[in-house]
Amino acid sequence: MTDAYDHLAEWFEILNSDCDYPKWSQYFIEGLARLGAGEKGLELGCGSGAISRALKRAGYDMTGADISLPMLTKGEALAAQEGLKIDFIRADARTLKTPVKYDFILSPNDCFNYMPTRALPAAFRHAAACLRRGGIFWLDVSSACKLREKVANNIFADDRDDLTYLCFSTLLGDRVELDVTLFVKREDGAFCRFDEKHTQYIHEEEDILAALTGAGFDHILVEGHWGSSKEGADRLNFICRKRA
Repeated sequence: MTDAYDHLAEWFEILNSDCDYPKWSQYFIEGLARLGAGEKGLELGCGSGAISRALKRAGYDMTGADISLPMLTKGEALAAQEGLKIDFIRADARTLKTPVKYDFILSPNDCFNYMPTRALPAAFRHAAACLRRGGIFWLDVSSACKLREKVANNIFADDRDDLTYLCFSTLLGDRVELDVTLFVKREDGAFCRFDEKHTQYIHEEEDILAALTGAGFDHILVEGHWGSSKEGADRLNFICRKRA
């Protein structure tokens, strides 16, 4: 059993092709313009960089940060294929430090679900320290109802000609444990098996709001995926500004 994304990184965007990265990225592009967020941005928990690449194409000066080296390696390769200059750095969201300050930090697609609720206040303080005054912090999480009612104690599968993905999830108090298995086809037609364990923590909206306020953020807006209503949403976006 290896760490999260050690093997999944190579296939992550393919397996998530149904999440509509172009529409998701446009949601951020329009929102950042509306907020007057500036041009220098950091994507925290960037994975293989799909959203960073889209924002770079839209004219933003992007840096991608992730704790997973395989994800960063894949991100660098995909950006190079498109001829995009994006810096990728290894960083843990819980202890983030950067040599420059950013106009905005985006953290989409569950980055903060990978740490327990007690770690959020310090993580948000580190994010604030990496922003200029008035900078935008925009994060999302898989909602508590999604993790408890849709993800937990379930089985997910994606079977393709050259790749099979299996995920078995178990609810354990404040978190969901996900056992992921990949079967990847080799050139000789045989399949290699890879196993990973992922842990996603359940966060209540009020706990995130309290941690953001305590870390020096205000003007906090909470909305669902792509700006939908937050009521019953699978994904919650928290959009806030560092106090001047």
